[in-house]
Amino acid sequence: MGSGKRFAVLLCAEDSDYVKKRYGGYYGVFVDMLAEEGETWDVFKLISLLKILDSLNKKVLGICFGHQILCRALGGKTGRAISGWDIGLTTVHLSPSSSKLFSSLKIPTTLSIIECHRDEVREPPPKAEVIAWSEKTGVEMFRYGDHMMGIQGHPEYTKDILIHLIDRLLRRNFITDSYTDELKANLGKVEPDKDAWKKLCTSFLKGRL
Repeated sequence: MGSGKRFAVLLCAEDSDYVKKRYGGYYGVFVDMLAEEGETWDVFKLISLLKILDSLNKKVLGICFGHQILCRALGGKTGRAISGWDIGLTTVHLSPSSSKLFSSLKIPTTLSIIECHRDEVREPPPKAEVIAWSEKTGVEMFRYGDHMMGIQGHPEYTKDILIHLIDRLLRRNFITDSYTDELKANLGKVEPDKDAWKKLCTSFLKGRL
């Protein structure tokens, strides 16, 4: 993309055939949301990279399982979500401190985001700050210093990706037919705040806060 700033996507799961075909893999989904002209984007799959980046004070944004891996790498604890699966559109509440942190972005203090997870952050890393929560998940977002941030939801997801994931979970008997029907019926009621999430994520990664 150019010879300007360099960024990387740390993949924490295998690409599905659907996402590979439709978007060129999850890497392509993230690049479509975050990349700007003149930047170079790479992809990594090594968890040890997180510790290297922390020691170099590099910006790291962890999404979903990446949020959980970031927590574990920095000394926090994760586990099965007490409330079970969280799939669909979730309303996330920004903390008062994060509202101040993101004040220049002029975004609402509650944001809708696509979620699809059965694990969660139980205890954030020492010295980390919880900056968002929802009714089902106590740690929707945390930040560690000024250079690391985790988001449990998927700011990069579109509804078609979520529908495909729901179908995969059903085929693998992780969820029931009735729950699948309920999830799909609820999808049309709310739209994710993708523009606000894009502004938040890119501003954090690129030092605009």
